[in-house]
Amino acid sequence: MAERRDPEDRILTVPNALSALRLLGVPVFLWLVLVVQADVAAFVLLIIAGVTDWLDGYLARRLDQRTRLGVLLDPLVDRLYIAAVLVGLAIRQIVPWWLVAILVLREVMLLALVPRLRRTGRLALPVTYVGKTGTFALMWGFPLLLLGHVPTVGVVALWLGWGFALWGTYLYWWAGLGYVREVYRPSRSALP
Repeated sequence: MAERRDPEDRILTVPNALSALRLLGVPVFLWLVLVVQADVAAFVLLIIAGVTDWLDGYLARRLDQRTRLGVLLDPLVDRLYIAAVLVGLAIRQIVPWWLVAILVLREVMLLALVPRLRRTGRLALPVTYVGKTGTFALMWGFPLLLLGHVPTVGVVALWLGWGFALWGTYLYWWAGLGYVREVYRPSRSALP
């Protein structure tokens, strides 16, 4: 009789395939932004990445294809996109380096939580609505900032981009502090 596998151990799922495709787009984005400076193409790639980010989560729930790999891969790809976009736009002087520092500092804070997270037996931080909203705002803000440097679109995209980027940064930090509280919260099972 064949042994039944845990469905969360699956690797080949539609959501995981979308996350893998999104991951392949990271170096393509950097090439578009830094080498050929094809800002409209880079903008379109970021929009596709944002849509597939939402779609992989939706399909994981809808098709009951939540996996351990997906729990790790999706936020990792989000962070790689945000890092690539930040660095690419900072090198092009579209966003200031202080914004890069603020967002990198948040990631360093979360990285410092990993040992405690592992001691409590958790694989990853839980995804929260605030965190997803912050990521969503950043994933729209940065492409709009990039588009703001295309002559025909300009000012409107720039204003919208800064609005999304600053709001996303605030939410990103709010979620990060929530993760810190969650990791250091006393276990409910230890309470009387």
